[in-house]
Amino acid sequence: MHVNHNPDAPAAEAIGFDDFLRVDIRIGTIVEAEPFPEARKPAFKLKIDFGPAIGIRKSSAQIVDRYPIDELPGRQVAAVVNFPPRQIGKYMSEVLTLGFADEAGAVILFAPDARVPNGSRLF
Repeated sequence: MHVNHNPDAPAAEAIGFDDFLRVDIRIGTIVEAEPFPEARKPAFKLKIDFGPAIGIRKSSAQIVDRYPIDELPGRQVAAVVNFPPRQIGKYMSEVLTLGFADEAGAVILFAPDARVPNGSRLF
């Protein structure tokens, strides 16, 4: 699913503000992380708490190159919470955890630089 993103690529085609508002990006706190050895590419299984309105959702994240598994619980992350669930092997990923590729292509998680309430929406 991940695409190699060239930082020198031009901006994507323009969209309307209403299109942006349809993508629901929220902050949640990782409450559990476990290995995902069945994944084709190295990944972790995450459980992320998005607060009382959305609850705890599952995600598969290809972040093993940059993040020790024991340092993930308690970390806040951004995720798209309104995509349909996606089957990844035998695991159902319910949200898309967001990140950016570093120079080597490893994923760097996208998160606020200060704690915010779980469920806070990007605007």
